[in-house]
Amino acid sequence: MAQELGRIFQQRLASAEARLAAVGEKRAAEAMRPGGWLYKEVLGHLLDSAANNHQRFVRAALDGHYEGPSYEQESWVRLHGYSELPWGAPLDSWRDRNAALARLVERIDEERLQAPCKIGDDPVVRLQVVIEDYLQHLEHHVAQITGGPADLVYRPQR
Repeated sequence: MAQELGRIFQQRLASAEARLAAVGEKRAAEAMRPGGWLYKEVLGHLLDSAANNHQRFVRAALDGHYEGPSYEQESWVRLHGYSELPWGAPLDSWRDRNAALARLVERIDEERLQAPCKIGDDPVVRLQVVIEDYLQHLEHHVAQITGGPADLVYRPQR
């Protein structure tokens, strides 16, 4: 299952990357909705999400469990200043970080996909669910940024 998840991860990234690469600086600098994040801040949010989930994936895979804080998205996005960056900067970082996550997921021992994960105040879930939810989250925001349908939606088999 881990190799399959890794393969699916890589497929989704390739498709998402192609769609995101087509987003120009003009659209990236627009607000998603009045008073909301710029599209490049949404991508920055995905970059932050990847950083947070990297820790979760690795620790659960190595230790057999994970417990840690939730992600304070507004503070992270503001602190990183994604609104001030050209589109290509967070896009390159997003691509590299997610490629590393896909390789990591492929290498997780099958039994460790069952590792319990407690994130903030959320209920305990298995590592596999954390990975699947990450993919769904990624695909949701890629659709928002690109203005297209969420045609990448990964439907996990639980």
